[in-house]
Amino acid sequence: MAGRFRGYYPVVIDVETAGFNAQTDALLEIAACLLGFDPSGELYVIDEIQFNVEPFEGANLEKAALEFTGIDPTNPLRGAVSEEHALKEIFKLVRKQLKAQQCNRAVMVAHNASFDLGFMHAAASRASIKRNPFHPFVSLDTTSLSALSLGQTVLAKACIEAGIEFDNKQAHSALYDTQKTAQLFCHIVNRWQTLGGWPLAESK
Repeated sequence: MAGRFRGYYPVVIDVETAGFNAQTDALLEIAACLLGFDPSGELYVIDEIQFNVEPFEGANLEKAALEFTGIDPTNPLRGAVSEEHALKEIFKLVRKQLKAQQCNRAVMVAHNASFDLGFMHAAASRASIKRNPFHPFVSLDTTSLSALSLGQTVLAKACIEAGIEFDNKQAHSALYDTQKTAQLFCHIVNRWQTLGGWPLAESK
């Protein structure tokens, strides 16, 4: 893993939020899929974790965003936890894999990654978490990778093009979207490998 991604460990992340501004709008769900290589050298999901998150104090809740995701932040059955609890548990799993995979730092994999990366770092800052294993700005965006390899940029359409089932009724759940993004990323990496894409053959 360390050799394949230049010392980075890719972790697939998806967040569901109450708006587009990471500084003012609430983080409502976060999920992560951790990856590994199987004995044949194919990338696959080895673990996953998900949390419903309590809006931070003073957080903005955009009505349109809540209607889009279908999330009710006031529902007591959500079993929501604080941003600090959710991130510390995710980071703990990530650090464990960093050690196991002999990688130096985690890098976020996400669909439109700058959005998810911004919300995660903003939440980590609010929670005053010092040991954030993720790179502050490097990410692997499956939107760009899908455009290149599949001719699609929308997650659902890219998955279908890759032969991955996608249920639009389950979309906009952090766990479901993370699972599908992880499958998509693994598909792209593994497909590239079968085409002889990495490591590149030495020129003769």
